[in-house]
Amino acid sequence: MTAPPLLSDIEIQRELGTLPGWARRGATLLKTFTFPAFPAGVDWVRRVADVAESMNHHPDIDIRYTKITVTLSTHDSGGITGKDIALARALDGL
Repeated sequence: MTAPPLLSDIEIQRELGTLPGWARRGATLLKTFTFPAFPAGVDWVRRVADVAESMNHHPDIDIRYTKITVTLSTHDSGGITGKDIALARALDGL
């Protein structure tokens, strides 16, 4: 199976313009989501796990009480690909 192609800097910037709250940090995309209470955030992470598994694309997740930071990168490709954009959109839809 071939790794997905990396997006160009221009493609990444264009996509970020349509993804409120997401930012680029090097070869990753990241966003911090805030929840009213710890259990609500953990419930959301469970839904993230289901979506990520269905897309076969798994984010790095950092849980800090009511703030959850998700970091996306396609490790096989060494950076940001269309898979990361698709997962970012799916997470925003949760």
